[in-house]
Amino acid sequence: MELPAYDLKTLFDQLGLPSEGSAIDDFIEAHPLPADVKLIEADFWSPQQAQLLKEWLRADGEEAVMVDELNVRLHPGK
Repeated sequence: MELPAYDLKTLFDQLGLPSEGSAIDDFIEAHPLPADVKLIEADFWSPQQAQLLKEWLRADGEEAVMVDELNVRLHPGK
């Protein structure tokens, strides 16, 4: 049985955000976060998106790795 592959495209799809082509890089470039703002507390998430991110972090599996990757990419210089 093949396990699902989790990547930023999958994460963006689950968040209901564009994930094709340069859409992920464009989103990241447009939404840099200050060091003192947690990813799940960013003001650009809907309540449903923030909840999904929290759930994926709590799952502490491959999903959490993708949320961590997004967190690092949204915090320049971190």
